[in-house]
Amino acid sequence: MLGKRIRVIRKEQRRTQEEIAKVCGFTKSLLSKIESGQTMPAVATLMKIANALGVKVSDLLDEEAPNETVWTCANQYQDETKWIQTDKGYSFFAFAIGRRNKIMQPYLFIAKQGEVKKHLFSHEGEEFIYVLSGSMRYKVGNTDYVMNEGDGIYFNSMEEHTVTPISEQVKYLAVFTEMNANEKA
Repeated sequence: MLGKRIRVIRKEQRRTQEEIAKVCGFTKSLLSKIESGQTMPAVATLMKIANALGVKVSDLLDEEAPNETVWTCANQYQDETKWIQTDKGYSFFAFAIGRRNKIMQPYLFIAKQGEVKKHLFSHEGEEFIYVLSGSMRYKVGNTDYVMNEGDGIYFNSMEEHTVTPISEQVKYLAVFTEMNANEKA
């Protein structure tokens, strides 16, 4: 569904995979795999695609989202079918996808020790991380932070950052600001 939505928006704009991939800084092959559902991108990759298309991540996740209050009850994020498993070894639940034109996007992440692939994130905006359970090493720029339950960090998302679970599993809330091409002008 996600890949199909990306393809629809891209084609509505009469843009090629090559063009979008170039703007995002990755290969046409990766975008093709995302659009065909062969791979599930990391959140940072989704943010780059949304930015290249001039939309918000929520527009990629839900095509019929209204601009109103969104309430999420616990059984929604407890339903494993609502989670997105990335090709980077972690999974996430996107809160408030049912709201358009938001300036922040909250996510619930679960990362398991030994499953998260080593990679760096970097995307426009700002980010706030709050550890709900477990512990992890969160590197921002050249600084490593050991984060345990109750710890939080706020930073510029353009700084390269990465997560490495220390405990068997770490669950954390992340809130990213979202900007699209229209807001930067």
